[in-house]
Amino acid sequence: MTKQTHITPQLMRIDEEPFYQSVDDEIEMFEAAAKAGLPVLLKGPTGCGKTRFVEHMAWKLKRPLVTVSCHDDLTTSDLIGRYLIVGDETVWVDGPLTAAVRAGAICYLDEIVEARKDTTVVIHPLADARRVLNIDKHGEQVEAPPEFMLVISYNPGYQSVLKEIKPSTRQRFVAFDFDYPTAAVEAKIVAAEGGVSDDIAQKLVKLGQMTRNLKGAGLDEGASTRLLVHAAQLIASGVKPQAACTAAVARSLSDDPDMTASLQDLVNAVF
Repeated sequence: MTKQTHITPQLMRIDEEPFYQSVDDEIEMFEAAAKAGLPVLLKGPTGCGKTRFVEHMAWKLKRPLVTVSCHDDLTTSDLIGRYLIVGDETVWVDGPLTAAVRAGAICYLDEIVEARKDTTVVIHPLADARRVLNIDKHGEQVEAPPEFMLVISYNPGYQSVLKEIKPSTRQRFVAFDFDYPTAAVEAKIVAAEGGVSDDIAQKLVKLGQMTRNLKGAGLDEGASTRLLVHAAQLIASGVKPQAACTAAVARSLSDDPDMTASLQDLVNAVF
């Protein structure tokens, strides 16, 4: 027996304000995009604050949040939903994208370029004036309420011929550029998130900047703000600064013994 029952995944509601340090007019621009019903594309390196920004805006706009980490095996059914056997009945289970549309939530597709091209095509009707989600298997067309917002992100630094956003997808979105903040702003973030003194935070930021200078010279990317916060949290927990930076920065950035040794030299120079 087939039933047209909807089983909807639980949505994330953010009650407490996530810490986010604004670096430009991104908050005001996001609010304007939300008011106009426009989808948003966030571009920037790994660990620079894109996900935290979305969480902050979900809290600020008082909307539930659905986050999907995209990957090579992500199928259309993973996003939209599928029929499953429950007991002796066949029921329809909404995927995270469908659940977000029905609830008027913010749907955040993280690292969209990692998903298969045939999967990302399903977001096109949601990302233009139609604002609808077509569920072919279920024979339903879900209209997005005004509160629904589609947000996607990717890292241009990892972009290649095989993994890039198609123009037909890109040109549906309002794009925001993200990057690592200035040293002063980044130090505030590291101090606040990591629970360390301003002096330690400034040294961690200096280390991060030194590793970023090695991008393209043995490293794909330097230390992200996220890694610096991890190091700070270890230090705040009682780990010595050099050991914390070795674990959270040097060993996280590279498996190559020579490069790891070079990164360790940077750690020793700063601390």
